[in-house]
Amino acid sequence: MDNSQKQTDAEFSTHSTVYAADALKDQVAIVSGGAGGIGRAIAWLFARLGAHVALVGRDQAKLDTLVAELAARNLRASAHAADIREPDAVDALFEKVWAAQGRLDILVNSAGGQFPQPAIDYSIKGWNAVINTNLNGTWYMMQGAARRWRDRKHPGSIVNIVVVTTHGLYGIAHTIAARSGVIGLSRAVAVEWAPLDIRVNCIAPGAIETEGWKVYKPEAIATYPRSNPMMRAGSPWDIAEACVYLAGPSGKFVTGETLTVDGGGQHWGETWTTGKPEYFGGGGS
Repeated sequence: MDNSQKQTDAEFSTHSTVYAADALKDQVAIVSGGAGGIGRAIAWLFARLGAHVALVGRDQAKLDTLVAELAARNLRASAHAADIREPDAVDALFEKVWAAQGRLDILVNSAGGQFPQPAIDYSIKGWNAVINTNLNGTWYMMQGAARRWRDRKHPGSIVNIVVVTTHGLYGIAHTIAARSGVIGLSRAVAVEWAPLDIRVNCIAPGAIETEGWKVYKPEAIATYPRSNPMMRAGSPWDIAEACVYLAGPSGKFVTGETLTVDGGGQHWGETWTTGKPEYFGGGGS
């Protein structure tokens, strides 16, 4: 674990929260992308609130390290390496978690990724990589959880981490396509699955400062705090607390919604991940 990650874990382990310490007592939550910036914050907060967190990702070592960090503070978690793009791997994951914990209450789909590039230059491989993870993988996880809740007559809550799709977010059209699909799916199945006592919601983060920012150019990153009227970046903890609201009892009458956590950025202007072209009054990329 690098020093920045150690600092993050130390912060997440003590960060103040509005929620009671037992808000998620005895709940079991799967968090995909659990070792990443936003997923990591969600894992810490859920565990601190009493849940057992099943961390999912492709790097077993990173997951094991986080589980050890949580265990050192008497918090409950388990590590599960799985590729969410593979339906068989997803099925095996759910079976393993249910067998070990005897239940599942919450699914948080935080896994995903993209790279900044003008859409006209996407390769087929690059396009498919983003769609397969951000849309298909998220769907496999949603369906896998829902089928087991249906078969066991167990209530459930799904929270999908997406992006803000309602205003100018340029240079990542592939993820806009994928995440828009997830939002549409969530709205549709929120109605279909309501009779099963399954709620489905999304969170759309704005400029949230994470390790993932490293894939963007410095000049693009410099503009992110000015992408909203609050003139600052948010933190993964902001998303984690929003996630508890939607996933837990506080959101029991909320389904089919997308909660935007972006400092008002969707009402503000535009974000260019690849640099604003001179044609639009920018300095180019």
